[in-house]
Amino acid sequence: MINNNDKILVRGARMHNLKNISLEIPHNKLTVITGVSGSGKSSLAFDTIFAEGQRRYVESLSPYMRQFLGQKKPAEVDEIIGLAPAISIDQKALSHNPRSTVGTLTDIYDYLRVLYARIGEVYCPKCGHKIEKLTLEEMVDISISRAKEAKAKYISIISPVIRGRKGEYYQLLYDYLSLGYSLARIDGQIYSLRDQIKLSPSKKHDIDIIIDKVMPSDDSRLFEAIENAIAYSKGLVLVSFDDKDEFLLSSNWTCPNDNFAFPEVEPRLFSFNSPHGACPSCSGLGKIGFYANEVCPQCNGQRLREEALSVKINKKNIAELSALSLEKAGDFFAQVLDKLSKRQMSIVSTVMQQIIDRLEFLNKVGLNYLTLNREAETLSGGEAQRIRLSSQIGSQLSRTLYVLDEPTIGLHERDTFKLIETLKSLRDKGNTVLIVEHDEQTILNSDYLVDLGPLAGVYGGEIVAIGASQDLFKVVKKSQSATVNISKKEISSSQKKSGDSNNKNNRNDEVVLNTPFISDSLTVDYLNGIKKIAIPDKRRSQNKGIIKIRGARANNLKNINLELPLGRMVGLCGVSGSGKSSLLYDVLYKNIVQIKNNPGKRNKLIDVADIKGLEYINKVSVIDQSPIGRTPRSNPATYTGIFTPIRDFFAELPESKERAYTLSRFSFNRAGGRCEACQGAGFNLIEMHFLPAVLVECEVCRGKRFNRETLQVEYKGHNISDVLNLSVEEAIKLFDGNYYITDKLNILKSVGLGYLKLGQSATTLSGGEAQRVKIAKELTYTLGQKTLYLLDEPTTGLHYKDIEMLLQVLNKLVEKGHTVVVIEHNMHMLKSMDYLIDLGPDGGEKGGYLLASGEPEDIIRNEKSITGKYLKDYLK
Repeated sequence: MINNNDKILVRGARMHNLKNISLEIPHNKLTVITGVSGSGKSSLAFDTIFAEGQRRYVESLSPYMRQFLGQKKPAEVDEIIGLAPAISIDQKALSHNPRSTVGTLTDIYDYLRVLYARIGEVYCPKCGHKIEKLTLEEMVDISISRAKEAKAKYISIISPVIRGRKGEYYQLLYDYLSLGYSLARIDGQIYSLRDQIKLSPSKKHDIDIIIDKVMPSDDSRLFEAIENAIAYSKGLVLVSFDDKDEFLLSSNWTCPNDNFAFPEVEPRLFSFNSPHGACPSCSGLGKIGFYANEVCPQCNGQRLREEALSVKINKKNIAELSALSLEKAGDFFAQVLDKLSKRQMSIVSTVMQQIIDRLEFLNKVGLNYLTLNREAETLSGGEAQRIRLSSQIGSQLSRTLYVLDEPTIGLHERDTFKLIETLKSLRDKGNTVLIVEHDEQTILNSDYLVDLGPLAGVYGGEIVAIGASQDLFKVVKKSQSATVNISKKEISSSQKKSGDSNNKNNRNDEVVLNTPFISDSLTVDYLNGIKKIAIPDKRRSQNKGIIKIRGARANNLKNINLELPLGRMVGLCGVSGSGKSSLLYDVLYKNIVQIKNNPGKRNKLIDVADIKGLEYINKVSVIDQSPIGRTPRSNPATYTGIFTPIRDFFAELPESKERAYTLSRFSFNRAGGRCEACQGAGFNLIEMHFLPAVLVECEVCRGKRFNRETLQVEYKGHNISDVLNLSVEEAIKLFDGNYYITDKLNILKSVGLGYLKLGQSATTLSGGEAQRVKIAKELTYTLGQKTLYLLDEPTTGLHYKDIEMLLQVLNKLVEKGHTVVVIEHNMHMLKSMDYLIDLGPDGGEKGGYLLASGEPEDIIRNEKSITGKYLKDYLK
């Protein structure tokens, strides 16, 4: 047992499918929670431990603050002791705001703005000449010479004392009146300082003090006026001729050739989110037009005004630096560091360190191909999570609980080890790191392991292994037994079955499992070689046609030529950023969709010279892990079309015929048969003023969705609502003999989803479950159509057991005459492919080349293949 001060103790966790489990998680350790897809990993890590940590923090705030923070209801758990402040780093999209970039998300761009403001060299945007500071004498000479050119009768000297700042400024205006000044220009209007001037404290204001009106011939008075103006405004003076032509002079930055004067060189000048720095034409977006799809002609997509783009460090402005890959940016700052003077180092040493540390981390975790100006909405879930992680590494927090959701997603095995070292460094700062993960290397390098199972859904939610990782592996290797260190008391008290899962009065009987504890753990069995994902006995090699791609050049692809064999399972592999997604989506998918949607027409190909062989396929389809529906109304039965024949069956029952009920009577989405009190949802959303909205079971139908009359129609004692609450396996037994229904149900069972309830809300399905539901839908289609299926990292969120099941399902698609192409990093998946295409050798500009292609055995013999080096061990 762990010391009480060094652990998180969870008692009676019952969120979703968790079976009233109790466990200990050590502080200051790297803990991995694993298990099959749908076993309850996220329910424990995010919906219980993190949610409770977040709720406790929010609860400490006032009701007024809580309404803005989206307070959550307590997790379904008896108690959690020893929680540290919790931070969640998940795979959700970062932002759909076009102003959000990799630079802004990692805070690197904010540090760059400070850096450019402090040590940037200023160049004239008009002539390109390097600008030095103007002296007081130079300002006087410029004012007189320009006045003579304009034939001005007098010169107005104005001091811009306030620029774009909030406040009432009553005292400031009074102070200038007492100094003898009588006029001020506020937000473009002239005011007498003797009048009462009321300004809104919540609005930004520009305030200029009219210092003097001077004859061009009065040198001494002009000198005094400019001297006072730059003293009040800290180096700036506005000069106007006859109250018309106005220009800015600066004791900081003004061009001696064309007298171009800069505003203050400060961090906000380099912000494309501020009017002081944003390009006035595109407002800092870099794009123009209704759909923002045209590059701004004024800033050429660089987002900033010309003054900001004229400040440089080592001959690069901030936009040019942001366009470099993170790897090249790292090299750039190494050069800058060598060139800084002692004085410059004393000014920016802290800023430089923050930038370099963040760049080093991002390069370590396989994101070296990204650029700082890459928009956030274009990032994948894995990239987004590692970017979030970089900001946490830089924060230097300690005694914090970090909860991560599969941080290795999108990482090649080469880069996984670098990420593991980073997670260990986070742990070594005194933090507790809790990871939901399936990656083999991450599990093997963890300090502590919690394995949930034994299976998914209602058959999961139990602890099947827990303890120090190395102890668990030693125990199994020593005993090779299925059950270790377990007593009947522990089973009965800590692993209550679903029938008792809502019993909250059993806390005194609970015993936290002794460690190491193993019982029916599939994870430990796979890791110790007791179970294996078998290598195929034979690779498919029959000729069913080939898609020939010539001159693929999307993004970083280097004009590559390759062949894609049809009627096989094809793996697209390579390090992160090597061009896999560009090939799959930008070259293959976009062009095939365009050609198939416009048959007989001469289609203009995008980012590729030629694609041949498309006559061998009928269509192309993408199967990803996105939800099958975004509302609780969507469910597996409606998505796969199974619910239609079930409704049809109920409409044909004798009782329905007597009542003249039709198909629509048994739909919860249409008026007539549904409960109108909840409109067929089974629950109502109750809005709370200072508290989060609450989902409450409908008082009329009690969650059954249908009205009383509809529920009176039954088949073998089951009404339509009861059928929706059946698992797939239970429904197969109920409708035995009705092949129109059971054929589709058996397909869901064949993809490993026999435990799913027909009416289970789509929002509660895991990514792996959603993807398999989509594949099941594809398997229900009739033969004859030959489809090219594209999958992007289908093993995301999948356990060894799930991967084995996924391979069986994908093989079924291929056996039906289809072709499956997957982007994948998982070596167990790649070793099972018929054909591999390896891109690389690196990410970004260094990637985009075809390194190797052929059967997995061919890849490992190719010395150029990066993937082959790691795949070798899995093919033994």
